Amino acid sequence: QLVESGGGLVQAGGFLRLSCAASGFTFVEFGIGWFRQPPGMERVGVGCISNSDGSTYYEDSVKGRFIISSDNAKNTVYLQMNSLKPEDTAVYYCAARRGAQVMGASQLFFAGMDHWGKGTLVTVSS
Repeated sequence: QLVESGGGLVQAGGFLRLSCAASGFTFVEFGIGWFRQPPGMERVGVGCISNSDGSTYYEDSVKGRFIISSDNAKNTVYLQMNSLKPEDTAVYYCAARRGAQVMGASQLFFAGMDHWGKGTLVTVSS
């Protein structure tokens, strides 16, 4: 099970930190990806972290502004979002992919996710 939290309303230029709490599987065997779905648009990827080696991958749209980190002791992955823009407004989802012990973050990201959370809404006002 994956549960996202931390969404809300923030002004442009501000920051938010989303959390993804995982349970029911062996955390270090998985990578955790973040995805987002803007209003009226398809879901797209944001980035990914391997819970095995800590490697990360980011899509160009968020590179340099968003940071993904993992606390294996808490089975939780974080998405730190800085310098937020109105176009970052979306429902943010975390998802898990088995295979972190044999794949790096970018491979996990593109391999497709096995489990999904229900999402948390982030709204960035201009």
